[in-house]
Amino acid sequence: MSIGEITALLRGGVLEVLILAAPMLFFALVVGLLVAILQATTSIQEQTLTFVPKVLAILVVLMLLGGWMFSHLRDYTVQLFRMIPSMAG
Repeated sequence: MSIGEITALLRGGVLEVLILAAPMLFFALVVGLLVAILQATTSIQEQTLTFVPKVLAILVVLMLLGGWMFSHLRDYTVQLFRMIPSMAG
């Protein structure tokens, strides 16, 4: 196995992590921004107020996109397992 193939494997793994984490991170960012705007306009400075909406947003995204995320990760894992014989030789 060459350095180029190892680099491609690492790049693919990092890309998979980014693809799977991006929806949750995006919605947590949007909810956090909305809560921050709400806090700024109402002068409520409670630190724990942002935590619960972010967790709920992440859970909703997991409920909506969990099947897609699992199938995407399954396909990537199957692809990796199919590459094992070529790595051994």
